[in-house]
Amino acid sequence: MRWAWHGRGMRSSRVALPARVERRNATFQQWQALLTNRTKRTRAGEMLVQGVRPITQAVAHGHEVRHLLVDGRPRPSEWARDLVRRTGAPVVTVAPELMAELGERDDPPEVLALVAVPDDDLGRLPREGDPLVVAFDRPASPGNIGSLARSVDALGGAALVTTGHSADAWDPASIRASTGSIFATPVVRLPSPDPLLAWVDRRREEGLGFVVVGTDEGGDVDLSDAPLTGPTVLVVGSEATGMSAAWRDACDVVATIPMTGSASSLNAANAGSIALYEARRQRRHRAHRA
Repeated sequence: MRWAWHGRGMRSSRVALPARVERRNATFQQWQALLTNRTKRTRAGEMLVQGVRPITQAVAHGHEVRHLLVDGRPRPSEWARDLVRRTGAPVVTVAPELMAELGERDDPPEVLALVAVPDDDLGRLPREGDPLVVAFDRPASPGNIGSLARSVDALGGAALVTTGHSADAWDPASIRASTGSIFATPVVRLPSPDPLLAWVDRRREEGLGFVVVGTDEGGDVDLSDAPLTGPTVLVVGSEATGMSAAWRDACDVVATIPMTGSASSLNAANAGSIALYEARRQRRHRAHRA
């Protein structure tokens, strides 16, 4: 069975693309730029997603798929055929050698997806219950963002917010490190802590008792004694310098992870994952006692 989905409606796509791309033309160069250039991703409002699981997760969690790029193989997989049916996205057939370049692998991937970058809107964060929002302050590594997004998804976090000058959550390295989990939880990028702290203040005015808990090797309490059962913003500092002064001043509690051995600190994503696990442990214990 050959690909036969050309000519579908353009849906909400902003740019009409050709049905086939066979050479390194301007369209191909634009796609390449989405992999390496944050500014180009921001201007286009879209990213190029690689890999079966990340694409599947993006579709499953309602992210807008603007186009699907396919390698034109005569017998596409059932997964690929279902993807086209589910998304209704226009299909562009791309020469296999170009698909291999865009997929950043030796053999061409069957499908790549052009997915809209979500709005950086705090309205996407949950407003009820006991949400656990993770704030990652000034992360320098997109891989750490993706790794922490994976832990947020796995351990019951409600959202991931990056604050300050940071790597891009929608960098391909972040998406790969998350194994697609970055599409399963709200991710918001903010220029500073201020918008999130204002959001916390509004929730407190509505009666939601948010606590801001920072993590730092010089914290005041052990992590196991930190209050993590109610509505919480859990702050993870940058890999190099930890939390900013603005976040430290905003914290109600600063917790430390007890450590032994010669290591002076943990990788930021690892520290965040440990804190998320502790929050899950406390919340399960509270639920069992209720």
